[in-house]
Amino acid sequence: MALELDLKKELKTLFGFSSFKGEQEQIINSVLQNKSVMVIMPTGAGKSLCFQLPALLSKGTALVVSPLIALMKNQVDVIRGISSNDGIAHVLNSSLNNTEIQNVKNDISNGITKLLYVAPESLAKQEYIDFLSQSNISFLAVDEAHCISEWGHDFRPEYRNLNSILNKIKNNIPIIALTATATPKVQDDIIKNLHINGAELFKSSFNRPNLFYEVKQKTSNLNKDIISFIKNRQGKSGIIYCLSRKGVNELSQFLQVNGINALPYHAGLESKTRIKNQDMFLMEECDVIVATIAFGMGIDKPDVRFVIHNDIPKSLESYYQETGRAGRDGGEGHCLAFYSFKDIEKLEKFMSGKALAEKEQSCSLLDEIAAYAETSMSRRKFLLNYFGEDYDEINGEGAMMDDNMKNPKPKIKVNDQVKMVLDLIEKTKQQYRIKELVGYLLGEATNLLRSHNVITNDFFGVGKQFNEVFWHSLIRHMLVEGLIEKLVESYGVVKMNKNSKKFLLEPFDFYITENHNYSDDGRLNNQKKISQKNVFNKVLFSILISERKKIAKSKGIPPYAIFQESSIEEMAFKYPISIDELKNINGVGEGKASKFGQSFVILINDYVNENNITRPEDLIIKTTGSNSALKLFIIQSIDRKIQPIDIADSKGIELSKLIKELETIVFSGTKLNINYMIDEIFEEDQQEELYDYFIDSESDDISLAIDEFDGDYEEIDLKLYRIKFINDVSN
Repeated sequence: MALELDLKKELKTLFGFSSFKGEQEQIINSVLQNKSVMVIMPTGAGKSLCFQLPALLSKGTALVVSPLIALMKNQVDVIRGISSNDGIAHVLNSSLNNTEIQNVKNDISNGITKLLYVAPESLAKQEYIDFLSQSNISFLAVDEAHCISEWGHDFRPEYRNLNSILNKIKNNIPIIALTATATPKVQDDIIKNLHINGAELFKSSFNRPNLFYEVKQKTSNLNKDIISFIKNRQGKSGIIYCLSRKGVNELSQFLQVNGINALPYHAGLESKTRIKNQDMFLMEECDVIVATIAFGMGIDKPDVRFVIHNDIPKSLESYYQETGRAGRDGGEGHCLAFYSFKDIEKLEKFMSGKALAEKEQSCSLLDEIAAYAETSMSRRKFLLNYFGEDYDEINGEGAMMDDNMKNPKPKIKVNDQVKMVLDLIEKTKQQYRIKELVGYLLGEATNLLRSHNVITNDFFGVGKQFNEVFWHSLIRHMLVEGLIEKLVESYGVVKMNKNSKKFLLEPFDFYITENHNYSDDGRLNNQKKISQKNVFNKVLFSILISERKKIAKSKGIPPYAIFQESSIEEMAFKYPISIDELKNINGVGEGKASKFGQSFVILINDYVNENNITRPEDLIIKTTGSNSALKLFIIQSIDRKIQPIDIADSKGIELSKLIKELETIVFSGTKLNINYMIDEIFEEDQQEELYDYFIDSESDDISLAIDEFDGDYEEIDLKLYRIKFINDVSN
């Protein structure tokens, strides 16, 4: 039939496109010739057209199995948009009432419906099997076919029954299976399960050369990092993925507060809100969508310019699929993921209740995404290797489009260590995963190694002169370069191959770059704090310190009661030039900004203008007031004269945490009357003694006060009095 048609003419007439992408035309020809086909094509490459066009050109109705109702609806709307008759495409699922189901059946019987979208659960119903067995079915399209495979990232057991259901409807129906994310193992599983062993395989390259891949360490400055990234791409469309609905809600609110046009999207929102937010994003009335993984499937927005992973996804397949929503038009597409091994550990804990096989598979997928995040080799090469595709990281398309290639680490020659790994795999009978091999080399026994009683073996600890990061780096490089292989069906057991044996017989120079080490969060954060301390403007700092001293003298209060020194440092780093910006400086707040801030912002503004300083505006980050409920509770409790220990107990927090909250409230300028607390702790003469100390002191450092009173007062009591003092003299 395909030979009788001018497919390009039909494409133009029906869809308005002048030419096919990649292998679309060959795939469509095969389907029209009643051949079964396996299509592996990256996100955005035009998979849907491969079954939509032949369905419209064939006699009868094509069945399209799809996992998501939202995805089905979106595609039905697209097909109805090119026809004068809405009956041309239908959804058949649990959302329809009896009248609607009968209308669908009538349209199929009358030859009107060309595409019937159906969930596998619906297709299994006997009444539908009976009806469809009497209908003219042109072919079956299995969209998101990776759901068939238990080795895939989105396994759905009901998908595995498709072949038996199809045989009940009609024998020998051609099948087109389509997916964007299939490793070689998943691909084999799909073909075997659907019984399409003779199917033509169309496999497009997974390489998206226009996408830039970057992984950053997730730190306590995560929100600031995201704000900074987006503000450097003002007005561009982007998607941010979070693993939880709570994360979506909090981050979207945070972005809105900081002037970014962002909206949330997740299954917990009302359907109307979800659809409205999605439409606003598509119509460019919103720049950024913050979403769970549900967003983006089947959504065709070609000009998404960045995809951020706030949390690392559960698998490389998910990562590839989600990053693939950027730059579909061939333009810029920046894919930024924030990584912390703590996130991996958290996801592993969620798996603790799963069946052993499912848990092992999920952990194996997590191991791959962690390895991708930590690798220092070409990210593109690592990613494409995972999907069974070779890639030249020097001359390949998009070779320099990732952070590792842009900022390469020094290469290390590791010939002897490669031989050590290969000897270990051979001598241990090729039975261990990477985790066990690294433990063996370091002389650190895992549970499995202990059970095998390997501690006395000669090879145990043979590589302890190198660290864990080195051995992980080496084994990953060996896998990617094909020196060894990993068996997916054995949950990642590492085996030798012909290349391993060739290396042992004829060694050649082998170089690696050592993995990134993301484990030392604290050190990294401290370095950031030190760097901020070193870069604040010392000239402006001294001007502001003088202003603070002048105001303090005129009001007869200590300088630290105006603004603390750390707040002055931050002003000399962030250059706030309005009261609104000043109140977002740590330790300032609305009260103090209004009371003392006017002369400070004038001085800062004059200094910025006189010295042509470019202000880092992205550093003025506003908070969403997520602690406002606790703050309100504390203020109300103090109004009712409840003692601090009782306030802390009623909220389930430590007394030290409550004192910290009180400091934040008062030091930011909010007035609190805590005299009843102070009277409970201190005698009148003690209060006078403490007042005299703090009014004369140049610093409010509690350690100095402890030294002054030589242990007469508890630290927590002194902190409470300091709160009263600051409240009385400056608020």
